[in-house]
Amino acid sequence: MKLSFTSALGALVMLLWPVLVLTLHAQLGSWPLLIVGAALLAWRLPQARALAIIAGLVLVSMGLLGHAELGMRAYPIAISLIMLTLFAGSLIRGMPIIERLARVREPDLPSEGVIYTRRVTWAWCGFFVVNGGISAWTALYADLATWTLYNGFISYCLMGLMFAGEWVCRRHVRGAAA
Repeated sequence: MKLSFTSALGALVMLLWPVLVLTLHAQLGSWPLLIVGAALLAWRLPQARALAIIAGLVLVSMGLLGHAELGMRAYPIAISLIMLTLFAGSLIRGMPIIERLARVREPDLPSEGVIYTRRVTWAWCGFFVVNGGISAWTALYADLATWTLYNGFISYCLMGLMFAGEWVCRRHVRGAAA
């Protein structure tokens, strides 16, 4: 799969969003960053375009109600809510997201694998709830540097731990099944 320059740039901006906010907020203020963040949501999340557009409109509405900085800081909360909606929705209807990913490598996933992937999808839902909650706390109560530290570094480390933990669990489960 070939990644275009604009796609790569968009992904990088999403990844670095909290750091960009910390760096540019003093020069630009909240409104321009809020608008860019809302547009970025809609542009970079095509698999959830409607949800992303609604989230972007909610963020802009916060600004219109006099809370532009909070709207700007709510970007990571919106990402967690969108991801939670996608993952939880996949548990309710259709095939869970983690099962879809597993079937790319293993199309004939055994029933134990289906049960396992459903549990992993639930675990990711829990992660998005906790991550979104902490992001909300930092948006409401922390200074911009602390907000950036959590949303631009710690949350990514936690996500990496989640991936690594799942990988270790999967190896253990597969070893026990063999």
